[in-house]
Amino acid sequence: VNQVANLTLISSACDMASTAYASTKESHPYVRSMCDAAEKGVKSVTEATASCVQPVLTTLEPHVAAASEYASKGLDKLGEKLPLLQKPVERIISDTKELVSSKVADARDAVSS
Repeated sequence: VNQVANLTLISSACDMASTAYASTKESHPYVRSMCDAAEKGVKSVTEATASCVQPVLTTLEPHVAAASEYASKGLDKLGEKLPLLQKPVERIISDTKELVSSKVADARDAVSS
């Protein structure tokens, strides 16, 4: 999970979502109260679940470690094949806009000639 969270694409997308969430909460009092209630509910469920799941996780720890290692190797290979994962969202959007603009300009030039 940490390895996925540290991918530039994922990290920047989470930052953007977090900023939008915080901004929306600050701008709209009714949304803030609903979000605060939802956050409290999620926190309570997480705490209750953590205490129940911990004994199971302790038992399954060797299997979880093996799965984690396998997933880590898979993510490394995915990162090699998809360099896009190492770019922030803003850069991907910018590159996509440039590509689309270029293709539209090429099409316009082809049609006009």
